[in-house]
Amino acid sequence: MSAEPADSPSGTPREGVLLAAAMFVFVIDTSFMNVSISAVVHDLDTTVSGVQSAVAIEALVSASFILISSKVGDLWGRKRAFVAGMVLYAVGAVAMVFAQGLTAIIVFWAILGGLGASLYLPAMQSLIHGNFEGKTRAKVFALVGASAAIAAAVGPLIGGFVTTLLSWRVGFLVEALIIAAVLVGSRGIRDVPYTGDRSVDVAGAFLSVIGMGGLVVGVLVWQEGGESVALLLAVGAAAMAGLVYWLLRRKHEGKSTLLDPSLFESKLFSHGVAQIMLQQVALGGLLIALPIFLQLVWGYNALQAGITLAPLSLTMFGVALLAGRKVGNRRTSSIIRGGFVLLAASIVILIPLVPRADSGWHLVIPLMLAGAGLGLLASQLNNYALSPISEERVGEAAGVTSATGSFGLSFGLAFAGAVMLATLSIAFTNMAESSSVLPAADQQRVAAVLEDDAQVMSDTQLGDLLAGQPEPVRQEILNINDDARDLALQVALLVSLLAALVGVAIASRMMRLPDPAQSTAAENSGPG
Repeated sequence: MSAEPADSPSGTPREGVLLAAAMFVFVIDTSFMNVSISAVVHDLDTTVSGVQSAVAIEALVSASFILISSKVGDLWGRKRAFVAGMVLYAVGAVAMVFAQGLTAIIVFWAILGGLGASLYLPAMQSLIHGNFEGKTRAKVFALVGASAAIAAAVGPLIGGFVTTLLSWRVGFLVEALIIAAVLVGSRGIRDVPYTGDRSVDVAGAFLSVIGMGGLVVGVLVWQEGGESVALLLAVGAAAMAGLVYWLLRRKHEGKSTLLDPSLFESKLFSHGVAQIMLQQVALGGLLIALPIFLQLVWGYNALQAGITLAPLSLTMFGVALLAGRKVGNRRTSSIIRGGFVLLAASIVILIPLVPRADSGWHLVIPLMLAGAGLGLLASQLNNYALSPISEERVGEAAGVTSATGSFGLSFGLAFAGAVMLATLSIAFTNMAESSSVLPAADQQRVAAVLEDDAQVMSDTQLGDLLAGQPEPVRQEILNINDDARDLALQVALLVSLLAALVGVAIASRMMRLPDPAQSTAAENSGPG
């Protein structure tokens, strides 16, 4: 599976394009799922919260195992890890083509696909480092970053077009075909030997999985109305605290660690990592709230939803490219602060628009502001975090930034979804019980139904459930549903707003630090 070690990197432009295609598939995958939520729910006869959970689990698995998988790549071979990860990701894509229920999506797309991503993403970075050098390496990393931005920009449009005119399954079939092309073409990519410590920090790996997994699974269980939420969250928090203690202890004893805690001694790195997580939490909240609002409240199909979200994704792509090339004499920390300010401002505008807007045209300006803010952040954060890292440690540091970003995205998706459904249930119940139209018996029944199976429903779905009810009762419940959905989505957007405001506060502290020196590692790592 592995080629001869590359003593003299001599990668070709074609191989750089193949590695960029691997990143393109990873980013566009979630876009396909998000714009296809209503179609997937309808075709598989499942719930919005169930699909939300699958999206969050996929991001969670990739985040929980990426540090472990990075070490697996070191020991097993980076190219083997890359190929194995791509194969698992292809299995997840193919499973979506044939899936007949939510269980198959969770097992194959979310879990196996997430494991595949955790294997091939860190291996891909190591392969770029080993197959290219100098300016060519920097260009390949830039190409990989651009492919991610392009996927974010065109994903909603392509996904909406394919889902509406063909089927959401076709989009995942295209993913599988792209992966097949990458695997066939990757034969010329040379493996990169690992010469560092080959011992494994098993306890650290275990604590990292339990910690990140416990926190996000706890939120997912809350979202589904399950029990033991507090216990799961406590286990996750305790495991994360235990991981910090374990890493510091192992480092003090001179033993191998899952990751070197001394990386966080640099304020540039620690602040950068925190900002990457906040950016992804905010993005995750938007990726859940906006598609659901467009498809289930306004009744948009996948194509209409994709077109409506285009101002956000296209602006993000354009600003990321421009900011990456033409920052002038502006301080990196000021650009990062500007990105979070624009993101926060866009959400402040969106929240009061939710109950008033009735067309995608009303959302163009706030979505463009959000895209501009996210584009500024995407162009700067990874380089900022990695600027103090030496060349030989950039792989480990990049693994930390990747894991942090994936965890932030999964937590944002899960937490915003849970907040939205909890608010929907509470609001619907309170509005039903205070209604002067609904009889007392109907008030209690409506409240009980919502508490047992809270989910965002379209007017058509709710209308089917109310078939046979008197028209005044039916209309009152539909009106209550409209008001409760608007409120629930407004509250869900507060998750993204809070993350953006914390980002502004941290960026203000970053302004007091000296500007980062642009290290070779940072230049070669590309956009995060």
